[in-house]
Amino acid sequence: MHLGLVLDMVHAGYGDRTALTADGDSIDYARLAERSWAASARFLELGVPAVVYLGGNHAAYPLSLFGAAGAGVPFIPLNYRLGAEQLAAQIDAHPGAFVVYGTEPPAGADPARSAQCQEFAESLSGARVEPPPPQDPDLPCVLLYTSGTTAAPKAAVLRHRHLMSYLLGTVEFASADERQISLVSVPPYHIAGVANLLSNVYAGRRIIYLDRFDPELWLRTVRDHKVTQAMVIPTMLARVVAHLQGAGDADTPSLNALSYGGARMPTPVLRRAMELFPTTGFVNAYGLTETSSTIALLGPDDHRAAFTSEDPAVRARLGSVGRLLPGIELQVRDEAGEPLPAGELGLLFLRGEQISGEYAGVSVLDGDGWFSSRDRGRIDEDGYLFIEGRADDTIIRGGENIAPDEIEDVLLACDGVVDAVVVGLPDDEWGQRLAAVVVASERGSMSGDELREVVRTRLRSSKTPETIEFWPELPRTETGKLLRRQVVARLTG
Repeated sequence: MHLGLVLDMVHAGYGDRTALTADGDSIDYARLAERSWAASARFLELGVPAVVYLGGNHAAYPLSLFGAAGAGVPFIPLNYRLGAEQLAAQIDAHPGAFVVYGTEPPAGADPARSAQCQEFAESLSGARVEPPPPQDPDLPCVLLYTSGTTAAPKAAVLRHRHLMSYLLGTVEFASADERQISLVSVPPYHIAGVANLLSNVYAGRRIIYLDRFDPELWLRTVRDHKVTQAMVIPTMLARVVAHLQGAGDADTPSLNALSYGGARMPTPVLRRAMELFPTTGFVNAYGLTETSSTIALLGPDDHRAAFTSEDPAVRARLGSVGRLLPGIELQVRDEAGEPLPAGELGLLFLRGEQISGEYAGVSVLDGDGWFSSRDRGRIDEDGYLFIEGRADDTIIRGGENIAPDEIEDVLLACDGVVDAVVVGLPDDEWGQRLAAVVVASERGSMSGDELREVVRTRLRSSKTPETIEFWPELPRTETGKLLRRQVVARLTG
């Protein structure tokens, strides 16, 4: 199946429902489909090879994505916050593309092949066109540039069949009723932005877009619009928790589900959030750009069971990403590529219909179709997957592999610590030595020596950072991922 069929289904199934609200304007599903078909017709008439999107969370986003899908050309949402040089290089990699931009057109943009978001959306209004012809499910549908936290960004290729496999395996068509409203504030150039759009449209849920995240605005939107579910990245939830400091309850009775993902969620932040949102079901969605979004879920029942249990093994599940979705296979392998038994820590390899494992036409799947996630993790005997960080993040001190996540969680549980990162720095004797950077709250925190003593007591001396520095903030991507290489560069510069 190809993505264009989704619009055919929603147009026939619930066209009169409100599909989207952005910037105060709303559109129903019938008009969303018809305007997307009009976008496809324009792209086909112009003969564009791709559609580049440089806007924010706007009505032009789904129109551009579905318009490109109907025209059989890839949709390429770019991070408009990138530096001019890096952004220009990504645009130049797609010559002849139609460019939908936020405020200012990129340098050298062809007026016939570019449009501002609002103008683009309005230009499609009132068009009477038929659905475009079916497209080959094997065509590239979305090109997403990875965050580049450990290397230069690469364009991951998601074909129609990958995205449709994700939808068909995780979402029931028309499963939402008209009262369900989803608040989307994740960036449009992230896999979470693509997946949120597709899953909400397929379910028939109304989407409310926030083009900028602010914790007070986010909470007010949930309350005023009676939002029933939302998706956030960990840094967003941390800001909401901080904003609610001193409150006993978030006062969001309509919010039935709150999903999070895109980066590691600090357990202390999650526990406090579950206290503030006592009637909300939390969902941890783990996936990668290359896997067409989610491949494992920790659902509401597992969250509450882990939150309240006295059993250490059950409580530990709050730090897991849950169980694999149907159709996803996983192997935990050692450095030699041999599968490991349950409970053993190793490199995660994934296989399934929704997994692309392809960059700009170059597949990185092995001969048996397995994709190396570059994540380190383990899966327990009950099938819960625990992610222990990226393979590149592992610190090797005196021959011992040390996962920084474990140390960071101890630091984050300390009084007054709001953010923390642990990295390995070059050391002539041990190969690498541990260093930590901590962000303290306004009311202050423990001293560096006191924090080191807590780590030594909770873990052991070999996992205790030799130095701890205090910074006002840590370098992160727009989706909350730590830029560890920048931390290392600053500490060693």
